[in-house]
Amino acid sequence: MALKKIISDYERALNRLEAAFNKATEFRNRELYEFFRDSTIQRFEFSVELMWKLIKRFLEENEGISCRSPKSCIREFFSAGYLSQDETLTLLKMVDDRNRTSHTYHEEIAEEIFKNIGLYLPLLKKVKEIILKSV
Repeated sequence: MALKKIISDYERALNRLEAAFNKATEFRNRELYEFFRDSTIQRFEFSVELMWKLIKRFLEENEGISCRSPKSCIREFFSAGYLSQDETLTLLKMVDDRNRTSHTYHEEIAEEIFKNIGLYLPLLKKVKEIILKSV
């Protein structure tokens, strides 16, 4: 997949993730909240998937760096000077949370991941901005 296509898909995914997150935080009704929370978590899953594939393609095309997994790509992105150590650690934790999404039938896990998404959104956007500035 071409880098421009991944960027476009990633931007759309982030917009949808942010919209779902914001909508979920509006509801006091438990049923509606849970529906939008779960939708947000699903959108988080595919946003993280697109993020690491975007980093992978960007590193290949712009740095000549090859990586094969989400965490190795994030570490390479850091090594290439695009992220701070704290940002890198947050992205690695984000990948861990993405891997935990298959366990969101546990309310505690779903709530924890949902709350973390609010912390992850600015960094997900920053990854996009870093790459857009560099292409």
